Amino acid sequence: MSKKQLYTIEFPVRCSPAILWGFLSSPVGLQEWFADKVDEWEGILTFSWGSDAPDKAKILEEEEEHFIRYHWLHSEKGEYFEFRISKTEISNQTVLMISDFAEKSEIKDATQLWDYQVKELFHRLGS
Repeated sequence: MSKKQLYTIEFPVRCSPAILWGFLSSPVGLQEWFADKVDEWEGILTFSWGSDAPDKAKILEEEEEHFIRYHWLHSEKGEYFEFRISKTEISNQTVLMISDFAEKSEIKDATQLWDYQVKELFHRLGS
C-alpha cells in the first residue's frame, strides 16, 4: 500500500478559465509547458521528457473549464493529479489549484517541481 499523501497548491492566474483550460486538458496545451512531447491514443496520454522513458496517464474525470483529473498508469489505484480552475468571489481572480500525491518526505520537492512547471505555464500564457 502506498504511503503517498494528497497535497494541493494554488496559483493565481491572470487569464480567463477558457484559455487556461486549453493548456491543462489538451495534448497540444500540455506540450507547451508540462512535457517535451504529449501524444494521445485511445484515451491514453503519453508524456515524454528528454531521453527519459515516456510516462502514460489517462483522464479519470473532467468538467470543461473547471477541472481535469489524470491517473498515471504506473501509480497506485486512487492516486491522481488534478488541475482545478476556480474564481475568487471578491476579486473574480482566476485560481489554478493542483492536487497531487507524494511521499510525505517528498512533498516539498514535488511542490517545487510544480512551481517550476507552473512558471513555464505562466510564461506561455504571457501572465
